Amino acid sequence: MTKFYKVGTIVNTQGLQGEVRVMPTTDFPEARFAKNSELTLFDDKDLKIRELKVKSGKSYKNMYLVKFFGFDHINDVEKFKGMSLKVSEDKLTDLDDGEFYYHEIIGLEVYENDSLVGQISEILQPGANDVWVVKRKGKRDLLLPYIPSVILNVDVKGKRVDVDIMDGLDDDAGNDENED
Repeated sequence: MTKFYKVGTIVNTQGLQGEVRVMPTTDFPEARFAKNSELTLFDDKDLKIRELKVKSGKSYKNMYLVKFFGFDHINDVEKFKGMSLKVSEDKLTDLDDGEFYYHEIIGLEVYENDSLVGQISEILQPGANDVWVVKRKGKRDLLLPYIPSVILNVDVKGKRVDVDIMDGLDDDAGNDENED
């Protein structure tokens, strides 16, 4: 059975010619949304809807404007709003040492000085660098910027991330989640 990995979410339509706005969830949007790229559309229940081939894609205000072959009118793509775009496992490219896909990071355990902090639940892309969301027991989620001084080591095979939580990053240190 083929595995699929999410590379974006269709958030809206753009214009009348069948373009959609895609919020990318990939470090490689320029490759994933390039002309002739093959993507698979999944609905909100994670059911496979159809295969799509990119006719054009370009960066636009922290998103991508994407047009697919065979969809030339807003009415053709209106129903795609809220759906996910995924790439099949066989379309993943080999990465350089020290690089990894989002799906390899989500679920890894986070440690500071061999003390378990939590587990990575999500990766945000607010701008200059990614932010890793760490789920913690009894505390608010911890937001860690993906920068060398914070993320010290990533061991995908060992399912572990070593971090240095700098002063100011953990505004919830020692607080119980219910003390809001």
